[in-house]
Amino acid sequence: MISQLTGTVLTVSASALVIDVNGVGYRVLATPATLAALRAGQHASLATHLVVREDSMTLFGFESSHERDMFETLQSVAGVGPRLALALLSVHDPVSLAQVIAAGDQKALQRVPGVGAKVAARLLLELGGKLTLPEDAPASAAGPRPDARDQVVEALVSLGWPAKSAQGAVDAVAPDAIGAEAVPATLRAALQSLGGSRG
Repeated sequence: MISQLTGTVLTVSASALVIDVNGVGYRVLATPATLAALRAGQHASLATHLVVREDSMTLFGFESSHERDMFETLQSVAGVGPRLALALLSVHDPVSLAQVIAAGDQKALQRVPGVGAKVAARLLLELGGKLTLPEDAPASAAGPRPDARDQVVEALVSLGWPAKSAQGAVDAVAPDAIGAEAVPATLRAALQSLGGSRG
């Protein structure tokens, strides 16, 4: 199992990055917030989870081991695979996701693309009261970015919203430049602003 990668970021796209570790380039799928904090040429360290299938091996990367642990826990629920677990963490960070589940907020879960009423109900049933995070969870090892609003727009587009709507929502909640540390909050605020409409 590959549990961590440390190296130089080669490329960053809306859904994945490629990181060079001792001359080997690993393609890693990650949340928009994690990707927004990275840039080509940056030295970075990611907690990772390797998913092995008959015809593929896919790496998922996270800013902390706590986020990776949440990713793994989510997959213990029937109907939640790695890509849906990543979608959940793209909309809700580990702390807010734990709060949503503890509060029994099914509607908040259903705002995640791919999560219907049945899956949301199973998440609440199977994980209610079981999700905890240490208060001293480490911050992202990724460095700051001068203005990460474009990354939030890309994240919204990758989640299914039109570019114009995504840009408008980001401008509304973050009229000024933001740093990488503000990406998760900005993404959540923009998602709340957009609500359920993608058209």
